Amino acid sequence: MATTIPPLPIIQASGVCKRVPSPEGELEILGDVDLTVAAGETLAIVGESGSGKSTLLGLLAGLDLPTSGRVALNGSDLNTLDEDGRARLRGELVGFVFQSFQLIGSLTALENVMLPLELAGRANPQGTATAILERVGLGPRIRHYPHQLSGGEQQRVAIARAFAPSPRVLFADEPTGNLDRRTGARINDLLFSLNREHAATLVLVTHDASLAGHCSRTVELDAGRVVHPAEPPAQAP
Repeated sequence: MATTIPPLPIIQASGVCKRVPSPEGELEILGDVDLTVAAGETLAIVGESGSGKSTLLGLLAGLDLPTSGRVALNGSDLNTLDEDGRARLRGELVGFVFQSFQLIGSLTALENVMLPLELAGRANPQGTATAILERVGLGPRIRHYPHQLSGGEQQRVAIARAFAPSPRVLFADEPTGNLDRRTGARINDLLFSLNREHAATLVLVTHDASLAGHCSRTVELDAGRVVHPAEPPAQAP
């Protein structure tokens, strides 16, 4: 019988530490974090403020490099890539949703969603952007600027922008943190619905227990250390 070789994890962090200088000396933000994320998994990273959640998310996405240890994204060792190389890899594989929306105020909703498609040289960016804005319920608002949209509408634009290039991995940092409970619940449902449609891997940082509860697995950080099992459950034979 042929042996089935399991696919490589989409994200692999090994012995990751992050230290920064401070007036009192070197400050450790993350210490010896090991984390494996399987393709298609939904993972919540939780913990108290200051526990290192957003720092870990940035390292997994290649926005920063660890002081020691290694992070591989889709098999590419981020430590071996320069800043331009990491940016290219993110452009090919990754989408982002942030708490503060990160929309460009001088661009319409449509133009904000078109931007990553244009930067990636995708065909028909306007058609793709229009379709996904309609999917998130903003068809009538595509010509509006961010200041003309509510917080929930701005986050829907941000989610549309993240999913428009069909990323393999979506990183979300407190995606409902600036929204009221009812709006946050709607954004929660939209985020997971689109993630299922796109068959993406979702890694999110959240204080929202409801949002974390939608994920297939939760990793908890405490003072930069993993205190909840970091490995995905074993696959049945």
